[in-house]
This record gives sequence, C-alpha cells and structure tokens, in this order.
Amino acid sequence: MTRLFVLGSGSRGNCCALECDGSVLLIDAGFSAREITRRAAAVGLGLERVVGIALTHEHGDHARGAARLAAQTDAPILTAQGTWDRLDGCRSAPHLPLGLLHEIRLDPFVIRACPTAHDAAEPVAITVRTRDAASLGVAYDFGRATTATRYLLRDLTALVLEANHDDLLLRTSAYPPVVQQRIAGSAGHLSNRAAAELLAELHHPGLTVVVLAHLSQLCNTAAEARSAVEPALRRAGFRGALYVAEQDAPLPAIELNPGPAQISLAL
Repeated sequence: MTRLFVLGSGSRGNCCALECDGSVLLIDAGFSAREITRRAAAVGLGLERVVGIALTHEHGDHARGAARLAAQTDAPILTAQGTWDRLDGCRSAPHLPLGLLHEIRLDPFVIRACPTAHDAAEPVAITVRTRDAASLGVAYDFGRATTATRYLLRDLTALVLEANHDDLLLRTSAYPPVVQQRIAGSAGHLSNRAAAELLAELHHPGLTVVVLAHLSQLCNTAAEARSAVEPALRRAGFRGALYVAEQDAPLPAIELNPGPAQISLAL
C-alpha cells in the first residue's frame, strides 16, 4: 500500500511524503527538520526509513529542513544540479542528480523529473512511481505548464498541483504591480484558473487523487481554489478525491489506489 502525506503547503513551507512498504520518500522539506518530524508524527508517519529527500528547487519554503533531515536520516538529496549548487549546508549528504529523462531508483520508488519555469536556479517537477503501481506528480512554483511538464504528469494516480492565486484577488491585492506581474508571469505561480485547465487536460480514468497546493495567503482561499477547479474536474469526468492542502496543518494520510476512482469529489 502506498500512502501520500501532505505535511503542509503554502508560501511559508512545503513538504510531502510517500510511504510504501515502510520506506519513505520526502518531496521538498520547506519547514525545519523539527517541524517536519512533528507534523509527520501527528499523522502517523515515521521518518526512521527515509530513503531519499527530493527537492523541486532551493527556495527556503521548499528546502529549509533538507540539510538537517539528510544528516539525521543518512538519506541522499535528489535535486537538479543547479539546485544542488545553491543549497546551503548539504555538502556532507550524498547527491543524486535529477534531470530530464533521467530515472533514479530508490527501492521501492522510481523518481523522474523535468524542468519548470520559475525564478530559481534549476527548478523541476517530480513524479514518483512505487512498487505497487501507484504514482504521484508534484508540480508547483511555475507560471505556465510546458510540453515537458504535461508529458511528465500524464497517466498518474495522484497529483499535487499548485493553485496559487485567484486572478482577481491578485489584481486587487496590496502587492505592488511589479510583484503582481512576477506572480502572474510565466516564471511565477499557477493561478486557480490555469490549474483547473491543466487538471482537465491531465485527467484520465486512473487519476484518483488531486491535491491543490501552494495557495497564497493573500491572494487565494481554499474555497476560491476549490470552486475554480472542481467544476472543471467534474466536466472532465473526475470521480476521485479533491483535497486542498493547508499551510499550518498536515492533511490526513491519503491512500493511493491505482485504477479507476469510485469515490465522491465531496471531501
């Protein structure tokens, strides 16, 4: 059985984990090691068998706890080379380079990545497939989905996808115009509308779980994100579970069961 743990997601920190056959793969470590350990314990996730820490990019809200966790668990850090070169305090940890069309096997996980557009050194989206045929894609901190991103995220069991901002709330926010332009730009963040369009495009009968992530505290709400995405997923035929990640608390463990979804969207 594979379980997905979303330990928190937003502008102040992001961390997910996959657990399969007792082994754990962390995807981003954007809280302190102590906070990640606390949140993991709260939802029944043990970090004693962390086999790797995969990072999408070097920004603190995605990598803050990586060095300490790597030291505590003796786990390698999986990143693109550009990200690795920008990380602080991680040089004593083994580095496994993530790159386009490059596959890393850390039993029972197979990890792949592709570049994304963001104002970081070498950001990537990440997919993980497990021994029991479950699969997960994690993609956030990008303003536009490239052909490579769409290709990487196809035919997955679960998606953790950015729904960062509502277009109107961003335009009427207190952010100065230059910041608004950065957020809405192709190297910024995905809007609710763009997330809905991408999810409708990526939908297939085996997609059973969608988690909306990295919501802006100033320019979005869980209700706005859900109201933008849910109708698009319904029209596409999605019958799985739709979740919205929280910044300050983990979601309960989510079982990833490959195959056509049989459960309601009303979660």
